[in-house]
Amino acid sequence: QVQVVESGGGLVQPGGSLRLSCAASGSRLRINAMGWHRQAPGKQRELVATFTSDGTTYYAGSVKGRFSISRDNAENTVALQMNSLKPEDTAVYYCYALVWATSYWGEGTQVTVSS
Repeated sequence: QVQVVESGGGLVQPGGSLRLSCAASGSRLRINAMGWHRQAPGKQRELVATFTSDGTTYYAGSVKGRFSISRDNAENTVALQMNSLKPEDTAVYYCYALVWATSYWGEGTQVTVSS
């Protein structure tokens, strides 16, 4: 059984920063990829940032230069540092972990950017 748990969402003013954290736990944990998606009201879920299976990072164009993903392989955690936040970044942010060939998702954490 694999569990993925996010934390760190909240309300922030435009231009502000937030840091999201995610931890994966379980037995026989081989994580091939791990990262973040988000879903805004009325929109499809989109990939925000991730570590890929070959160890590289990917960022959506809308967040490149503002968001930064980091990881701790020993702890099976990833973090998403979000700077210069905009109202359009408002969404539920979901962490995922690709364990072997199966994706596991967290329940999501709300990020609201508003004055």
